[in-house]
Amino acid sequence: MEVAANCSLRVKRPLLDPRFEGYKLSLEPLPCYQLELDAAVAEVKLRDDQYTLEHMHAFGMYNYLHCDSWNQDSVYYIDNLGRIMNLTVMLDTALGKPREVFRLPTDLTAYDNRLCASLYFTSSTWVTLSDGTGRLYVIATGERGNSASEKWEIMFNEELGNPFIIIHSISLQKMEEHSIAILLLRIEKEDLDMKGSGFYVSLEWVTISNKNKDTKKYEIIKRDTLSGKSVPHYAAIEPDGNGLMIASYKSFQFVQTGQNFEENMDEDTSEKIKEPLYYWQQTEDDLTVTIRLPEDSRKEDIQVQFLPEHINIVLRDQQILEGKLYSLIDHESSTWIIKENNSLEISLIKKNEGMTWPELVIGDKQGELIRDSAQCAAIAERLMHLTSEELVSLGSNQYLFSVVVDPKEMPCFCLRHDVDALLWQPHSSRQDDMWEHIATFNALGYVQASKRDKKFFACAPNYSYAALCECLRRVFIYRQPTPMSTVLYNRKEGRKVGQVAKQQVASLETNDPILGFQATNERLFVLTTKNLFLIKVNTEN
Repeated sequence: MEVAANCSLRVKRPLLDPRFEGYKLSLEPLPCYQLELDAAVAEVKLRDDQYTLEHMHAFGMYNYLHCDSWNQDSVYYIDNLGRIMNLTVMLDTALGKPREVFRLPTDLTAYDNRLCASLYFTSSTWVTLSDGTGRLYVIATGERGNSASEKWEIMFNEELGNPFIIIHSISLQKMEEHSIAILLLRIEKEDLDMKGSGFYVSLEWVTISNKNKDTKKYEIIKRDTLSGKSVPHYAAIEPDGNGLMIASYKSFQFVQTGQNFEENMDEDTSEKIKEPLYYWQQTEDDLTVTIRLPEDSRKEDIQVQFLPEHINIVLRDQQILEGKLYSLIDHESSTWIIKENNSLEISLIKKNEGMTWPELVIGDKQGELIRDSAQCAAIAERLMHLTSEELVSLGSNQYLFSVVVDPKEMPCFCLRHDVDALLWQPHSSRQDDMWEHIATFNALGYVQASKRDKKFFACAPNYSYAALCECLRRVFIYRQPTPMSTVLYNRKEGRKVGQVAKQQVASLETNDPILGFQATNERLFVLTTKNLFLIKVNTEN
C-alpha cells in the first residue's frame, strides 16, 4: 500500500465570503408533518458499566435514523419488534405509514448486553446490518425504492464476537469477484489497564467475498483490527478498498492484521498508545481530577494532601502525583472520594474564579484535560489519515459532522475554520489533492458553538442549508445566502446588500427526546421514540 504524503488542507478562497454579515432570523413557518409509529424505536440506553465519554460518543449519541443516500428522501429505522421500517417520500400531502422491508430473525429483547442495531447502505442494491448482539448480516436488497419487487435477502449471517456497531461499508467489484468491506466499532474492556477509564476502542475492518461465482455463498476473507483510545469522529474505507481514513482525537494502530504487513513501522506510529495517569476537567469555579486505581484499593491506601498551591497524592506509600498547582485553590473546601468504578475523584475549588488553567500541576505531562463541547469549539483536534500503518497529520480544526454528498465517494466531513464551517470531500486517488474544499457554511462554526444542547448536525447534499437539532424539540436551519427581492443597505458602510442568509427555527410538538436526524435537499427528518417528523425545507418546489 502506498503511504500518503504529509499535506495540508487547502482552502478555496472563492468559496469564502469575508463580507458575510450574519443570519437574519425568519419567522416564515415551515411545513411540518408528523407520523405516528406503529412500534417504538429500538432505543438501547447506556448501562451502568458503560460510563465513559467514549461510550457516550459511540452509543449514547447514536443516530437511530438512517438515510439511503442512493435514494433521496428515503429513510429507515429499526423498531423494538426487530423490523426495519422505511419511509420514502414522493409527495408530502400523501404520506403513508412507514412500511416493513425486513425483519431480524432474532428477538433482540432477549439480550441484556446488546448495543443499538445499526444499518449502513453499502450500495444501491446492498445493505450491511448489525443486530447489536455481535452478529453481522449482509443483505441483497435489489434496486431499492420499488416496493412491489423489493425483497431483502440475507447473503451472509455470522457471529463476530462482542457486540459492535457498523460505521461504514462499501461494495467492491473486481473482475468477477464481488466483495463487501465493513468497518465495525467496539469499546472493549482492558483488564490490565490500571489508568484512565480501563476501556479502549477497537475498529475491525472485515472483508467478505463471493469467491465462487457459481454459488451465492459469501465468506470472510480478511479481518484487520485497529486499537485506539478515543472514538473516531470519522472513519471510512477508501472506495478501492485499500485503505482507511480516520479522523480521531487520538491515534489508532494495527494490532491484528489479516495480511503480512511490513514490520518496519514508523517510530511514531509503532509507539505503544500510552494512557494518561489522570484525567481532569474544569469549570469557572472548580476542577475535577480522576485517577484510575487498582481494583483492590481501599480508602486506607490513599493519602491526599491539599495546600493552597500544592497537591500530594500517595497510594500505598508510592507517590503518584505531587507538585505545585497552576493557581491557588481553597484547600479547606477541596475534597476527594473513591468512586464505585475504582477511581479516585478529587474536587479542587479555584481561589481565582473564572481563571482557565492550561495545566493542573506545573510541568506535569502525565494528565489529559477533557473539554466540554463549548470549550471544544476553541481548541484544535487532530485529523489523521490512515493508510496501512502510516498515520498522517492533516490539520487542527474542530470536527463538526459528516455527510454523504456522492454515495460513490467517501463521506465528506465538515470542520470549523475560524468562524466558518468548511465541507471537505476526501479523494483517496489524488495524492496531491486528497482533501477538496467543496462548500462553506458562513459563520456556522461560531454559531453552533453557542448551542449548548445540540445533539445532531447535518447539511443538505447540495449544500443549500445546514441544520442542527437539540436533544429536545428544537431544530435550527441555516440557509445559504440568496438574492433579495428588495434592496437593503448596510448603514455602517453605506453599501447595498444584495443577498441575505436566513436562520429558521422549527419547534416539534413532542416531549420525547430526539433519537435521529437526517437532511436531504428537500426536507429534514426527525425521529423520536414514537414519531417521525418531516420538515419541508425547500418550499419552492
